[in-house]
Amino acid sequence: MQVLLAEEFGFCFGVERAVEMVEGALTEGATVRTLGPLIHNTQEIERLEAEGVRTINQPVEIERGVTAVIRAHGVTPDVQRELESRADKVIDATCPFVTKVQKLAERAAAEGRDVVVVGNPDHPEMIGVRGYAPNNSHVVRDASEVANLPALHAPLVVSQTTIKLSTFLEAAEAVRAKADAEPQIVNTICSATRDRQDAARALAGQVDAFYIIGGRHSSNSIKLLAVCEEQCEKSFLIETPDEINATDLRGVSRVGVTAGASTPNWLIEQVVTRLREIGAAE
Repeated sequence: MQVLLAEEFGFCFGVERAVEMVEGALTEGATVRTLGPLIHNTQEIERLEAEGVRTINQPVEIERGVTAVIRAHGVTPDVQRELESRADKVIDATCPFVTKVQKLAERAAAEGRDVVVVGNPDHPEMIGVRGYAPNNSHVVRDASEVANLPALHAPLVVSQTTIKLSTFLEAAEAVRAKADAEPQIVNTICSATRDRQDAARALAGQVDAFYIIGGRHSSNSIKLLAVCEEQCEKSFLIETPDEINATDLRGVSRVGVTAGASTPNWLIEQVVTRLREIGAAE
């Protein structure tokens, strides 16, 4: 059985940057607390916890002498200010792609324009972005929810960084019917997300089974699964090699592997090793 890796997979720039910033603080001897999980990968979070990193849920939990870390998904301006008032030091590990969305929303709001963000309203990235345009921003999951919006003034349309391109484009087109002027449409999907989806799509049509390694609460990993399922019926989202069922691989000659943007290399290597062991035993 051949095990084929997609051309793009695993840690994106923003996630790698966040992890490196935390590890740098640990090297300097800091007591590190992240506001919410640093990234959406349970196994990597557990690795960092073993090194002394702890996750807090509210700024009020900050202790004296602590370095607080803003996770890759970002936070609202109010939350950032509260962290800065409580922690000895604040490390802003917000992904630069997310920062771009925040700044676009902030500028449009300052101009009195409406902001429509296509994404999951419950996702921490979206909660943070809305904080930059608290009075005139709307989050829609897809085009079907645009009909529920009020009339929009010269709207800016941006996206969660990890959604499917087709979802964003369809929603952006639907906004036109609600706008009093031509909307400003800015595709803010992370290039790493697009690259991983394109690479997975290209490989999915060439294999008999496909494994996506990523957290079940990771937006970009869930989207990768959806992309692979379009061309490969036997597509599975797993978090660890222990979840691989050898029965699913009976009669499979080629298996594809990709990984979400928060999945570390060491975990990908474990999955590939397990797949090759199963293949060798067939």
